[in-house]
Amino acid sequence: MHRKDLKNWNEIKTNDSWSVFKIMGEFVDGYEKMGKIGPCVSIFGSARTKKNDPYYKLTTKIAKDIVNLGFGVITGGGPGIMEAANKGAKEALGSSVGLNIELPFEQNHNLFIDDDKLLEFDYFFVRKVMFVKYSQGFVVMPGGFGTLDELFEAITLIQTKKSQKFPIILVGSNFWKKCYDWIKSELVETYKYISIHELDLISIVDSSNEVIEILSNFYQEKKFSPNF
Repeated sequence: MHRKDLKNWNEIKTNDSWSVFKIMGEFVDGYEKMGKIGPCVSIFGSARTKKNDPYYKLTTKIAKDIVNLGFGVITGGGPGIMEAANKGAKEALGSSVGLNIELPFEQNHNLFIDDDKLLEFDYFFVRKVMFVKYSQGFVVMPGGFGTLDELFEAITLIQTKKSQKFPIILVGSNFWKKCYDWIKSELVETYKYISIHELDLISIVDSSNEVIEILSNFYQEKKFSPNF
């Protein structure tokens, strides 16, 4: 390695060390604000979902019903499914939380987030901690890589007992069935990478009533608390 390259490498390492304080600041700010909001359910899904999409309309309905059940709603703060969820929460006069992150495309926060409940993040991993720690359930609408990332991280944390168990509800059987069938056939039956009972961590539904039923049954005798 040339001396110039070594110098640049050392400068990068020094900057990395100082970034710890920025990361710490995001955690402190997130913990302080999220800890005051109360029980919420996180709703995930594609930022590219249009307003005339049936899943947009269904998400708005689900968010309203979640608020009427006594929860606030947390989203990633952006457009599409996130906007639909915040819209439903706002219209039902519930807590409408947005955990926004700056991206090179498509991620400006939507206008349905409560003014005092918009949090801005630079780090995905800090943002994901807030989703899991302060959510009493995950409602996962159709989405892309980001949605799948958040879904599988939640399943992994519960599977490994790094988080308390909470409902993980996939909405849209037409969208999720092939994914579920692949997991069952390949990961469970063919390769045995996971056990069949671990599939019980998720539910697949098609209606808001089913979402509310799962949440209601789960929390009949269980107290609300952060998940770790």
